Amino acid sequence: MSEGRPVLIDADAMLGRHPRRDVGGGTVAELLAAMDRVGIAEAVVGNTTSWLHDPARGNRELLALVDGQPRLSPCWVMLPDTCGETGGAAGFADTAVASGVRAVRAFPRDHGYDLAGTDTAAVLAALESVRLPLLLDAGQITWAAVERISCDHPGLRIVVGGAGYRMLRQIAGVLGRTAYVSVGLADLSSHLGLEWLAERFGAGRLVFGTGAPYRDPAEAVTRLLWSELGEAEVAAIGAGNLRRLLRREVKVA
Repeated sequence: MSEGRPVLIDADAMLGRHPRRDVGGGTVAELLAAMDRVGIAEAVVGNTTSWLHDPARGNRELLALVDGQPRLSPCWVMLPDTCGETGGAAGFADTAVASGVRAVRAFPRDHGYDLAGTDTAAVLAALESVRLPLLLDAGQITWAAVERISCDHPGLRIVVGGAGYRMLRQIAGVLGRTAYVSVGLADLSSHLGLEWLAERFGAGRLVFGTGAPYRDPAEAVTRLLWSELGEAEVAAIGAGNLRRLLRREVKVA
């Protein structure tokens, strides 16, 4: 990290080989090398196994992968407990906290459930109670469902990445009606969309994330560091906002 450069903490990274994408082996060494290449200090990481195969096994494996890696913090994948896969809602949340998990991710479209429905209410309430932030990809859920979850669980901190292009109207509606939904930088590709969101809703509603390794992390780094935002806003988005979420604090700047 060069002197004077803002600290960057990636909220949106993954370990593990992807079976259909040529993005490398998904190893810890590869991820750390990519982070060093673009100046990312730390990352919150999930496991491809938790996403594409078996969440319970992948969550366990993730703890071993990041053991002894102070720059990498584990992010587990949640499921509804309708099939008895998670050990119960409260048990899942309590075990996550005891295991050092810093956030939880959901893939409702890929895993075949309604994140805003009755089946997941107990798990979301449990995450809310221990103040673990919930990370989502915009391709996995509708913005209407994000808003419904935020209204039903007002203490739950939600970060939605992968917004892509031409989503600003939907994003703005949800941010305007909720207090604790934030937007991740991965694929936030509307021209000057980052600057517009920061001006309208404040830099506190934006969280740095890259989508690595499925997106080149240099994309999000460039989007933030070459933006028209001030130094304080860049510092907040680059690391400050995520640090606050990971400490499980209530107050949002």
